[in-house]
Amino acid sequence: MEELKVVKKAKKTATKKKAVRREYTKADVKELRAHSKAKTPVAKIAELTKRSEGSLRQKAIKLGIRLGHQR
Repeated sequence: MEELKVVKKAKKTATKKKAVRREYTKADVKELRAHSKAKTPVAKIAELTKRSEGSLRQKAIKLGIRLGHQR
């Protein structure tokens, strides 16, 4: 019974992922503006920049630019 409890605890802690926060550099902002102008899908931008879609959307709102264009 004790072994089973230990295994369950190990699984719980292993699935948690620590949030990594990185500041947006001037180059990142320039790239984001270029993607906005090119109407690149947010999923593709997230893949290229290694940032979450939510992060990109929030930054775009602060910059006053549009993202996530539908074609």
